[in-house]
Amino acid sequence: MAQPDLQNIIPETKESSPKIPKLQNNGVVQTSETGTPLLRVKKLSELTVLPSRASPLSAGYDLSSAAETKVPARGKALIPTDLSISIPEGTYARIAPRSGLAWKYSIDVGAGVIDADYRGSIGVILFNHSDVDFEVKMGDRIAQLIIEKIMTPDVLEVEDLDSTVRGGGGFGSTGV
Repeated sequence: MAQPDLQNIIPETKESSPKIPKLQNNGVVQTSETGTPLLRVKKLSELTVLPSRASPLSAGYDLSSAAETKVPARGKALIPTDLSISIPEGTYARIAPRSGLAWKYSIDVGAGVIDADYRGSIGVILFNHSDVDFEVKMGDRIAQLIIEKIMTPDVLEVEDLDSTVRGGGGFGSTGV
């Protein structure tokens, strides 16, 4: 049976972004003896505390401060970790808040995406939502590093999208 001519079925499209080459590692992912992909970490100073998980089932690796600093009340600060990382291709590292700091001191984390090809020093942006300055001591656990799988499909510009029941409704449109 002959295949249909797809050019007559699919409307003309334009790519909206240039092709970005993917990382090339010949399909090899470095793994531990148990076959688990590795989170490779480089210490950038003697003050660096390696990321660690608090328990065997912890999702995140605790990140620690490499400096003493203050996060001003209702302000923000960039806290150095003096770490550089290499994560497996097909993942990204997300910097997430620590629940204890959020609950007890109103400390949150911002701008938390680290791409697989970034090799610079990891800094953590802390936001202080309280009315009291927050003191960070060297070695304090300030955030969590979570490794997440991602999908990076090619971008295809189209004239229309399929319709759904929800449509363009957002910001609570599906609630009561």
